[in-house]
Amino acid sequence: MWRGTLTLCLSLLLHSGALEEQIHPQNCTLNCIRKGEPECKYCRITQDNVKTALGFTSPFGACVPWPCHAFLGETPHICQHYVHAPQNVVVEFLPNLDPKHETAIISWSPSKHGIAFLRGFQVSLHALGGAQVVCQLFLMQQNLSLTPAHTQMIYYSEPFPMLPLDTQYAVTVMALPVPEKWDRFYHKKLFSTITCPQKNGLEKCKKDWYPTYLVVEQDGHDINVTFNLAPPDLQLGRYLSSCYGGGERTYTALEPDLKNNNTQYTYRLSHLYPGVNYTCVIAADVVDAVKKKFFIEILPIREDTSSSLSDLILLISLLSLGVFLATTVAALIALCKRKRDKLNKKYTAPDICQQFHDRPEGQCVAVSSKSSPPSLLIVYSSSDGPAHVRVVLHLAAFLQRHMAIKVFLDLWESLSLMEDGVLGWYSRKIAESEYVLVICSSGLHHRPQEKKDGGKEEDHPDQNMSSAIVAVIGEELCRAKARGQDLSKYITANFEYSKETDVPAVMGLASHYTLTADFPLLFSHIHGLALQQPGVCLQIEHISEDYYKLPAGEALQRAILEAKTGLSEQHECEDMKGPTTTTTTNGWMML
Repeated sequence: MWRGTLTLCLSLLLHSGALEEQIHPQNCTLNCIRKGEPECKYCRITQDNVKTALGFTSPFGACVPWPCHAFLGETPHICQHYVHAPQNVVVEFLPNLDPKHETAIISWSPSKHGIAFLRGFQVSLHALGGAQVVCQLFLMQQNLSLTPAHTQMIYYSEPFPMLPLDTQYAVTVMALPVPEKWDRFYHKKLFSTITCPQKNGLEKCKKDWYPTYLVVEQDGHDINVTFNLAPPDLQLGRYLSSCYGGGERTYTALEPDLKNNNTQYTYRLSHLYPGVNYTCVIAADVVDAVKKKFFIEILPIREDTSSSLSDLILLISLLSLGVFLATTVAALIALCKRKRDKLNKKYTAPDICQQFHDRPEGQCVAVSSKSSPPSLLIVYSSSDGPAHVRVVLHLAAFLQRHMAIKVFLDLWESLSLMEDGVLGWYSRKIAESEYVLVICSSGLHHRPQEKKDGGKEEDHPDQNMSSAIVAVIGEELCRAKARGQDLSKYITANFEYSKETDVPAVMGLASHYTLTADFPLLFSHIHGLALQQPGVCLQIEHISEDYYKLPAGEALQRAILEAKTGLSEQHECEDMKGPTTTTTTNGWMML
C-alpha cells in the first residue's frame, strides 16, 4: 500500500515541476571524469584538456567531431548507444556593461529517449554570415546513470561573452553520444543580439543614427528642409540628401557649419516642378547609414487674377500667333516625317522602324527589382588574401542591391556549406543558378609549394578548393559547347589589380569582363538588355556612370583600392627579397 502511495506522490511532484533542478557546469578536469570521482558530475572540458587528451590543438576549439571516442574510448561500449536531441533550449542574456557586446547563456533539458546512456553535451554557437564558431564541451561522471525522471533537470552552459550587437546566431545543442548519422539528433535555435539603439540609445550609435526631427516648408517653388544634427560624440560632419520625382533623381551633399549651430541645420531644394510628388531621404554620409524618408509635393502658387483689358488683348494676340506658328511647325514636321519614312522603308526593316521610332537618344533606364531577378553564383579564390575576399564580398552586395540580381555567395551560406559540404553546395548552386561568374585572380593558379626535402607542403583545403570548382565549371562549359548549347551562362571577370592572363584555360570559351569598367556590359549580359540600338543609347542609372556615389559602390571602390595597394606592397617585398627560381607544373622556369 505504501509503495503505491509513494509512486503517486512522486508522479505528482514530477508533473508539478518540484523535481526541477538547475545544473551548472563544474570546474573539473577530464582526468576526474575518467576516474569517476563523485565530485565530477557535470564538468566543462576546456581547450587545454582537449589538447592534453588528443596531443594537438583542435580546430573546433574546445570540441571535437567525435567526443565520445576521443575522451571515453577506454569504455567503447558507451559509445555504441545514443541519446535523442535535447529539448526546451532557451537563450538568456546576462547583464553586461560593455556598450558593444552582449553575453548569452544557454539552457536545455535532456530527452527521455536514451537518457540512461547520457554522457554529456556539446554546445556550439555560430554567427550567421561569418566564420566565427564558439564551442563548449560538457562531460558527465563515467559511472553516472540517469532515469526518465531526470528529464525535468535544466542544464546550463557557461556564458558566451563578447557577442557583437545586432548579430544573428545559431546555437546547436547535441547530447552525447550521438550516432554516426546525427542529422536528427541535435536541437538548433536561431536568435539575435539586441541592437545598439536598444542597448545604448540612438544618440550613441553611429551606424544606426538617423534624423528624428524634420520640418519641411515651401518657399515659392523651392523647399526648405530643417533636421536635427547628430551628437558631436558620433563625429558625423557630412550628410547626404536624395530626392526622386518626375523620372529624375537629385543628390545634395550637406556639410553643416557646426561652429554656428551644432543642433539643427536647414538646406534648400531647388529646381522642383509644381504638381510633382517627390520622395526624399536624408542620412549621414556613411556606408549603410539608416535613412529618414519624407515626401514633398510642390503646391501651385496663387497669382492675382485681375488683369487689365490691354493685357487680355495682348494675351489673345500672342495665343493667335502661337497657334499659327504651331500649325506651321506641325505641317513642316509632318512633311519631313513622310520623307523620312519613305527613306527608312527603303533601307530599314519594318520591325526596326516600329520598335525605335520616336525614341530619344541617350535614354536612361532605371534598374527596378523584379519579382524573380536572375540568379548569379560567384566563384572566387581566397588564396589572394583577405583584401581580395573583401572586394568579392562588396561586389556581391553591389550586384544584389543595385543591379537587380540574386547573388549566391559562399560567405552568405555558412549553414548550407556545413550541411552539404563545399563541393556539394557549389554543384547544387551551379545547376540552380542562371549565371555563373568566376572572379579570375592569381590564386586560381595556386599550386602546393615544394619542400626542401622534395615533398609538397599541404595547403589549407579551402585554398585548393577553388581550382577544383573551376575545373567542374570548365567541364560543364565544354559539355555545353559540344552539345551546341548557349554558353552565356558562364562568365569570367577580373578586377583592375588582376591580369587577363589569370583567366584559367578551361574558361576560355566564356564571356570576359573587366570590373568595374564593364559594369554596363555585365548588366546587359545578365538581363539580356541591348545597350546600343538604332537611334538609341541606353544608360543604366548609377551603373553606366558614377556607381561610386552610392554607399555600396563607394565601399566596393575602397576595397579595390586597398587590395591594389596591398598587392603592390607584396610585389615590393618580393623584389627586396630578390629573385627566386621555381618550377611550374608545365616545366617552365620562373624568376
